[in-house]
Amino acid sequence: MDNAYYTPAQIVEITIKAAKGKARLSIIKCILLGMIAGACIAFGAASSSAAIHSLSDQGIAKTLAGCIFPVGLMMIVLVGGELFTGDCMMILGVVDKKISARSMIRTLAIVYFSNMAGAVLVAGLIYFGGLLDYTDGMLGAFLIKGAYAKVNIAPIRAICSGILCNILVCIAVFMASAAKDVAGKVLAIFFPICAFVIGGFEHCVANMFYIPAGMIAAMNDTYRARAEELYGITAEQLAAHLNLGGFVSNLIPVTIGNILGGMVFFALPLYAIHRSKALNGTQ
Repeated sequence: MDNAYYTPAQIVEITIKAAKGKARLSIIKCILLGMIAGACIAFGAASSSAAIHSLSDQGIAKTLAGCIFPVGLMMIVLVGGELFTGDCMMILGVVDKKISARSMIRTLAIVYFSNMAGAVLVAGLIYFGGLLDYTDGMLGAFLIKGAYAKVNIAPIRAICSGILCNILVCIAVFMASAAKDVAGKVLAIFFPICAFVIGGFEHCVANMFYIPAGMIAAMNDTYRARAEELYGITAEQLAAHLNLGGFVSNLIPVTIGNILGGMVFFALPLYAIHRSKALNGTQ
């Protein structure tokens, strides 16, 4: 009787084969799949923010956000999409000599900026759709506060937080690949992503929503005034920090951390452990 799930050694092989497929994607397919994934993460981020924006207890707020945010990765896995952080596991295909480093970098670069396009698009639609008016503009102020905090994270902290984040994201993707049914994939994704959100770790694609959403909200007088009233963030502080430069200063170290977490801290150790077993015919 077949196992109800794939073993880690089998998942490593599945991931290597998937890397070959990703490397062969046409540019247009890669862009569209990347935009879908960026939008899905943005939906998870937006909906979890809406749920917690008026809660004062941080433990309860993070737990609730952790229960909602995973829907983003669930949609990507079940509907289809290319997410930069999960695609860092393409390194398995490189070390196994199934794809070239150049093809991996090409795919990751296209996916990265496509994820950004999808996330920013959702941020704009949410603003013009009126979602930020929740609680007399408090949701808009909440997104400003979150974005302002992110652009002021110290680089070393952003890198370390990014490492922790993508270890958990790649674990979620890896575990989802173990499941052979939808329910198994959903459960496999839920718990690691819930842990990453509760831990407050930094995810570059999520930040492609959070920071632009905060930047857009900060252009609105009502949301900006609410942010000063509720959180003491002045218009001068926003102008100095919550801008394109601040966005880039967050994304660079977080992305570096995510790459290290997905490739060096997760994928390569798994390859060293499980690929040798697969090659030897053991599980």
